[in-house]
Amino acid sequence: MASITRRSRRSAWLVRYRDPTGRVRNSSFRRRVDAERFANSVETELAHGTWTDPDRGKIKVADWARVWLRSKVDLRASSRTRLDSIVRTHVLPEFGDYALNRVGNSDVRAWVASMIASGYSPATVRKSFHALSQMMRAAVSDRRITFNPCLDVPLPAERQEEQRFLSAEEVEHLAASIDDRFRTLVLLAAYGGLRFGELGGLRRSRVDLLRGRVIVAETLVEVDGALTFGAPKTKQSRRGVPLPRPIVTELEHHLAEYVAPAPDALVFTGPKGGCLRRTGFSRSWWRPALERAGLGTLKFHELRHTFVALWVAAGAHPKEISIRAGHSSVAFTLDRYGHLYQDAEFEVPDRLAALLASRPARHTRAKSG
Repeated sequence: MASITRRSRRSAWLVRYRDPTGRVRNSSFRRRVDAERFANSVETELAHGTWTDPDRGKIKVADWARVWLRSKVDLRASSRTRLDSIVRTHVLPEFGDYALNRVGNSDVRAWVASMIASGYSPATVRKSFHALSQMMRAAVSDRRITFNPCLDVPLPAERQEEQRFLSAEEVEHLAASIDDRFRTLVLLAAYGGLRFGELGGLRRSRVDLLRGRVIVAETLVEVDGALTFGAPKTKQSRRGVPLPRPIVTELEHHLAEYVAPAPDALVFTGPKGGCLRRTGFSRSWWRPALERAGLGTLKFHELRHTFVALWVAAGAHPKEISIRAGHSSVAFTLDRYGHLYQDAEFEVPDRLAALLASRPARHTRAKSG
């Protein structure tokens, strides 16, 4: 039980209580009503096991950020680098010197509004906010604060980037314009939907020419100039991808021409056999090929958009595309590419009409005399 005492007429009201460890705690208030409200709150928290030691929340946000980042063991090296950059660049300059339990909801709202006013993109604002929110949620779980101050903070709507899709003819033109060593890489990205890192981490043993598919089980990641092999981006990213027979033929030719016979040999490498680096590939091979093909500016990742567009045009179901692309869910696929199915809506009435035209002739009843 919390007790309320006043030692003299001019002194503050003192609330005394024992925490779960048996330690006696004291908190003083100028008004009795505030002391009573606090005492009732403490008794409720102690009874329900939700009491939080206020001293644990006095740690600075910058210090808690270091503890929290070390605990993020489920991140790939590239994801950890991005998260560390976001925290260091956007979160800590604003909240680093705050005590953890002094960050309020109004502070977070003001920070988000300030970032928007400063011209940061909605994506940057949202990523920064989510980093802070995850950090605060972990602090709640660690009984350092009683609530997450990031709850119910309005965020800017995320702008959908305009997607660019190549036609089958443009894909072929691009593949013909790049060095022959990378021709199959372009085709596999456009017809198999593999990310650049997945192509860089593809090994001969994961190419099944007989079944006409590749297995995505490893990815090549570059972090701070260092290349590492690791697991795919998500659990869904580990997948088997069936390929059109002409692409399988191209892949067979590529293996014979450029890949060592060892099972663990990388399928796509530089001219000297080294791992592919995105920056060097873009500078030496990708951008010159785009210029020769007359395709202007095109991100390599847009070949994944092209893959989805080509599969939609071929009549693939959203579920199948989601699995083959390694998307997190069908909902993501439809949210990002649902507009590609709109043209198919107009084909449905024609198909139904064809079914109706093929039905047996309607029987007419003879009228009774």
